[in-house]
Amino acid sequence: MTGESRPVSVNHRQPFLLSGCKVTDGFGKMLVTGVGMQTEWGHLMANIAEDIGEETPLQVRLNGVATFVGQIGLSVAALVFVVLFIFYFTGHKEGSNGSGKFKSGHTSASLVFSSIIDIFAIAVTIVVVAVPEGLPLAVTLSLAFAMKKMMADKALVRRLSACETMGCATVICTDKTGTLTMNEMTVLRTWVAGKVRAVEDRSLSSDILSLLFESIVQGTSATVNAPIQSEEMKVMGSPTEKAILMWGLKLGLRYDMVKSHSEVLRVEPFNSTKKRSGVAVRIKANGHVRVHWKGAPEFILRESDMIMCSDNSIELLTNCRRQELLQVIEGMCASSLRCVAFGYLDLDDVNVPKTEEQLEVWKLPEGPLTLIAIIGMKDPCRPGVPEAVRRCQAAGVRVIMVTGDNLATAKAIATECNILESGIALEGVTFREYSDERRQEVLPRITVLARSTPSDKLLIVHTLKKLGEVVAVTGDGTNDAPALRAADIGLSMGIEGTEVAKESSDIIILDDNFASVVKVVRWGRSIYLNIQKFIQFQLTVNVAALSINFLAAVSGGDVPLTAVQLLWVNLIMDTLGALALATEPPTDDLLLTPPVGQKEPLISNVMIRNLFIQAIYQIITLLILQFKGKEILKLKGSKATQINATIIFNSFVLCQLFNEVNARKLEELNIIKGLFRNKLFIMIVSSTAVLQVIIVEFLNKFASTVKLSWQHWLICLMIGSLSWPIALVGKLIPVPKRPLWGSWHRRREPSFSENGSFITREYSHSENGSL
Repeated sequence: MTGESRPVSVNHRQPFLLSGCKVTDGFGKMLVTGVGMQTEWGHLMANIAEDIGEETPLQVRLNGVATFVGQIGLSVAALVFVVLFIFYFTGHKEGSNGSGKFKSGHTSASLVFSSIIDIFAIAVTIVVVAVPEGLPLAVTLSLAFAMKKMMADKALVRRLSACETMGCATVICTDKTGTLTMNEMTVLRTWVAGKVRAVEDRSLSSDILSLLFESIVQGTSATVNAPIQSEEMKVMGSPTEKAILMWGLKLGLRYDMVKSHSEVLRVEPFNSTKKRSGVAVRIKANGHVRVHWKGAPEFILRESDMIMCSDNSIELLTNCRRQELLQVIEGMCASSLRCVAFGYLDLDDVNVPKTEEQLEVWKLPEGPLTLIAIIGMKDPCRPGVPEAVRRCQAAGVRVIMVTGDNLATAKAIATECNILESGIALEGVTFREYSDERRQEVLPRITVLARSTPSDKLLIVHTLKKLGEVVAVTGDGTNDAPALRAADIGLSMGIEGTEVAKESSDIIILDDNFASVVKVVRWGRSIYLNIQKFIQFQLTVNVAALSINFLAAVSGGDVPLTAVQLLWVNLIMDTLGALALATEPPTDDLLLTPPVGQKEPLISNVMIRNLFIQAIYQIITLLILQFKGKEILKLKGSKATQINATIIFNSFVLCQLFNEVNARKLEELNIIKGLFRNKLFIMIVSSTAVLQVIIVEFLNKFASTVKLSWQHWLICLMIGSLSWPIALVGKLIPVPKRPLWGSWHRRREPSFSENGSFITREYSHSENGSL
């Protein structure tokens, strides 16, 4: 709220928590005194709640394409206007409504004016058709469609641009707990009072159990509730705390009784840097003060100099005994177990603060401790995560696991999830101590970063971006916010994520599952591909329509497509085409190709090949009909010219309908694949075909058409359907990999070496010939 990064302490003198501020540490009870617009946050939001209408990067690039194509269209329209104007006043072209050729001194001013207006209308219509105003609409439709469908895939998009960027992601830095794993911990191994024991071993002495239960109950934020009319205990809290409490219950823990035997004086919550939490309690029976610590075993073991034995005695923790304990910990970690150690120390009353103010700022002593127990908990890998990681790797997306667990546990889980196969694993402190050059050298081979802090995650993001990678990061904690902001795409967890993490992210993964992250990648690529499909379809119509009208005007003075007909084509091309092609659902094939660079041009060599093959076919066919149609089709009578013009218009529209199906697959030969699963596409194409029949057969005066016989309809259908075999043959023509359109960007793409490890490869064009 203040704009400062330093946390502000809240106490009885300053008890108010302002809405919008985030609790970074501690616990307590709150009384709500203001909500909504009556809060400081509400006042702030009222001042900034303004839609700035910011465009996404893809929309900005599309606007550039639209401007370029529009300029070409404007030039063609101007040329057509000049040519038709000259042809009319030189007597080579009839005026409007068949009023005859211009004759100086004989043609009335009203007819001249009407003819000029018609010529001008044709030129303006060409401009309208040429300007691809449907491109921004296609982006909006595609993003809106994807956002809605992504909700079903457990992904909530907070920023539109993230959808596009996710399709370009080359690296995903993911947490372990809750994302790769189930976040449901269970204690599987224990070392208590000097030796390894069964999880439910109740042979421990009452004194040892009393110490252990006191540490478990008073040092946890979880609670145990007994539901009414039920003997089953319900444990509420974080997965780790729940697992520890459940273990205590198996040993005979009576939660309420243990809770009542001592009074909590001071709590130090778990800290991601210290990797441990502590609690100071006063035992009511004798007034003694005891501090319990629990956390990562290497930290607890480092502060311990004594060890509790099974006969209630306390022995010195010798180096030999310490090595034995390290072997126990390593054995647990090698089995993918997360280890937690428990230790305590008794304090003299003279070292304990007396007043409430002193207790609030009291820093609990961290040692020397007496070690009580070490437990190993298992958080199983989520079903589907190994396969999801495989799919990412097949898609050219590296997965790096960044976790706070120790190296052995991290490596075991990473191996189970198919992350650590041939890459290397490092600890955060090692990576942190490298020079910047060394970090950039080793990072392409790192797949696991263990014992890492949030600052390590931020460091790895910055280093990856220096290497030219497009980085996605998952995070759930408050301290993950800087990394989430620094990444190209921040992915927060919807269940375990803090509000700070969610507000810092671009997309919220609602089920905290890594498999959902892979679905987001697929949707991001689908958006980009759908826009490419629409661009190819629209530019084909633009090139064909502009070329036909221009060449016909220059050659004969007449244009085959009238203003109304061009406007109908424009409607098919922009609105209906955007609806049909921009809402194509994603397929698994999208994860079989490498990611496309953010700065790579939208128009690929494949698209250029496809659109020019179709445009050339349409131009040649329709110009032949324009100049030789009556002879070829043997049209006679007073309506021969009108029938020929209607056939040209009808054939042109049907070519677009058939080509719309072609545009669904830029490179695949089977254009029908998946067609019948897209009901919206079929509905739009079918509706367009029905409207075309109505325009030709019933709106003759409005559309300047005449009714066609079934033979003529068959000819039009044949011309339109030839688009399919022509497209099939065209896709067999190879295209150069070097860009033919747009700038030539260089970027790095992760790939696999011969032994399967990740390397970083720099290249100048995409693998599929995109620009």
